[in-house]
Amino acid sequence: MSLKVNKLTGGYSSIPVLKNETFDVKDGELVSLIGLNGSGKSTTINHIMGLMTPFSGTITVNGIQITDNIEKYKQQIAYIPEMPILYNELTLREHIETTIMAYNLDSDDAWKRAQKLLKIFRLDNKLDWFPSNFSKGMRQKVMIVCAFITDAKLFVIDEPFLGLDPLAVNDLLQLINEKKHEGASILMSTHVLDTAEKYCDRFVLINDGSVSYEGSMNEIQQHFNDLGHSLNKIYLALAKKDDNHE
Repeated sequence: MSLKVNKLTGGYSSIPVLKNETFDVKDGELVSLIGLNGSGKSTTINHIMGLMTPFSGTITVNGIQITDNIEKYKQQIAYIPEMPILYNELTLREHIETTIMAYNLDSDDAWKRAQKLLKIFRLDNKLDWFPSNFSKGMRQKVMIVCAFITDAKLFVIDEPFLGLDPLAVNDLLQLINEKKHEGASILMSTHVLDTAEKYCDRFVLINDGSVSYEGSMNEIQQHFNDLGHSLNKIYLALAKKDDNHE
C-alpha cells in the first residue's frame, strides 16, 4: 500500500504551488521524483513529511493520514533531506540514541544495525564527534545512518548524491536496494538522471506543480519515443519544450 498522494493541492500562504498532484509509491518500489528547480519537488516532499498542510487532497502512508494519528504517521517515514539537519549540541552517538527513542526502536537491535552502517560509511570511530567536526558529506552520512536504522515503511530521500563520494553513493544504493527487497517503499528526488534510470522502478515527472507523466522507463521511452531513449535526453527535451511555451 505505502504512499498515496491523491489530488494534492498546496503551497505557501494562499498561493498554490502544487496543483492536483496524484501519484503513489508501492511496497518494495523505488520511485524517482524528477523536475526542474521550482517545479514543486521540495514542496511535494514537505507536504508528505507533514511540514506543510494541503489546501486540498490527501496523503496516506499505509492507509494512515497525518490527521488520523500524527505520531504513527511520522514513525512510518524516514527522511534524508538535501541539506543535512543535525543538532550542534549532540554527538553522533547521541543522534543515533535520539533516533532510537523517536521511533521507539529496540535499543540493542537498533545499535547492531547502527554499528554495521557506521562501519560501511566509515564513521565507526567518530561516535563522540559533534556536527562541527563533520564535512558536508560526513553529515549526509550521519543522516543516512539515522534513517536506515529505523523500521520505516517509507523512505523519502531528497537529492542524496550531492556531497557524497562515489564509494558512499554506491553504499547508499546498496542500502536502498536492500530496503526495497525487505518491502519498504522509497521516494527519491534527484537531478542525477543517469543513476535514477539504472536503479528506479518508476518515475514521476513534475512540471509547474503538476504530474506531467508517471511510468516506468519502458513506458516513458514508448510515450516519448521521438525525444530519445535515455531519461536524461527525454527530460531535457521536455524541459526545453516547456521553456518555449512560457
